[in-house]
Amino acid sequence: MAEKIINRLVSIKSIVTLVLTGVFAYLSIKGVITGEQFLTIFTVIISFYFGTQHQKQTVEINTNGGQNG
Repeated sequence: MAEKIINRLVSIKSIVTLVLTGVFAYLSIKGVITGEQFLTIFTVIISFYFGTQHQKQTVEINTNGGQNG
């Protein structure tokens, strides 16, 4: 049950990451924000996304290693 909830949250994070990337890319193309601002925002979004993915994988490895070991 908890695994299903975590998988849904990861899926939601992926969707949010893609949507935010698209929105800020659009704003940059339209000139609402500068390229430098887009780069800063995009770096934060991508860092958060990959950071949470890495954390999830680390927890899974530790959990599986603890059960098997």
